[in-house]
Amino acid sequence: MKKPEILAPAGNLEKLKTAIDFGADAVYLGGNKLNLRAFADNFSNEELAEGIKYAHDRGKKAYVALNVFPHNEDLNGLEEYLTELYNLKVDAAIVADPGIIMTAREVVPDLELHISTQANNVNHRAAMFWYKQGIKRIVLARELSMKEVIDMRKALPLDLEIEAFVHGSMCMAYSGRCLLSNFLTGRDANRGACAQPCRYKYYLTEEKRPGEKYEILEDDKGSYIMNSKDLCMIEYIPELVAAGVQSFKIEGRMKSSFYVAVVTKVYREALDAFWEDPQKYSFNKKWLEDLDKVSHRQYYTGFYFGDPNKQVYESSSYIRNYDIVGIVRNYDPEKKLATIEQRNKVFEGDVAEVLRPVGGDFKVKFEDIRDLEGKKLEATPVAQMLYTFKCEEKLHENDMLIMKKVD
Repeated sequence: MKKPEILAPAGNLEKLKTAIDFGADAVYLGGNKLNLRAFADNFSNEELAEGIKYAHDRGKKAYVALNVFPHNEDLNGLEEYLTELYNLKVDAAIVADPGIIMTAREVVPDLELHISTQANNVNHRAAMFWYKQGIKRIVLARELSMKEVIDMRKALPLDLEIEAFVHGSMCMAYSGRCLLSNFLTGRDANRGACAQPCRYKYYLTEEKRPGEKYEILEDDKGSYIMNSKDLCMIEYIPELVAAGVQSFKIEGRMKSSFYVAVVTKVYREALDAFWEDPQKYSFNKKWLEDLDKVSHRQYYTGFYFGDPNKQVYESSSYIRNYDIVGIVRNYDPEKKLATIEQRNKVFEGDVAEVLRPVGGDFKVKFEDIRDLEGKKLEATPVAQMLYTFKCEEKLHENDMLIMKKVD
């Protein structure tokens, strides 16, 4: 068995580069049509070309999602778009709709296709059906248990890869196929425009008492009846490898660059540690501590080990323990001067942690903050402004500076 792939989300070009820099073997992203994240920044063809080159130059891969369930009008220009993607040398297209698959086989027969989780693959015969249509990888439905994943792998040809989600948001609908958003807001989740009404807080209203709202109570579990926790499988890397999962997929094309950096780095470190010496491998609690730093809902293991009812909990709120406050754009070792692109406001004397692809885990203090003209600043209030501060520790370009949130 080959070493599994760490597959990270890339909501835009910056996040793609972040994912690659922080250890992803491959990224998945959306172009300008037919993907399920209509509100991500997504990529123009020019950005796709730059992103794919960035990945390929570093020996990494880029997969493009075309995983909507299209209506007739969505198919306009499909042949041309598939040809564009093929010419851009994308490593695979992630698809769900038979019409798109058929068209791809006709127009760009050499383009590798991966079947999306939207196709809700939950048994090996369905996987074999797709295999016979030329599909090279099955992205498993999130509703599978670990035992079912193991059984699936045993029943399939070795050249049919399986990919499984290991981290990120979960959906209350079966394999993400939901009509609730369309019904309530007119935004079709199956065409990439989900409004996430499952996160809303709902009340009951009795028909003869209009305007009177009653809490929907579920004893100690609260009233967010359609909420889900976030999937986190960092403690089960050995089990995922043993199950035969060949690609560890991280959810989050709508998440921040900070999220992408931290989660990719943690899973990279954990997988590398296990792969280097499975017999001596032990779980590092720091990995979970680092995952707690990014914005997330409560973690759990999804359907892998049973009891999906644990999805129901008391709040839809995210846990936000840390913020990214800046990205290093330059460091002058002679002057001990760091140039930072602002991402959140900092004050003179604040202390930040340094996040980088390898190592890091040290702190720096913001001292002698100045604008690029040399004017002394007490704070950095302007979004994405460039500023400098004195720093004895050597910083690297694209290091992230993060700070714990103060309540």
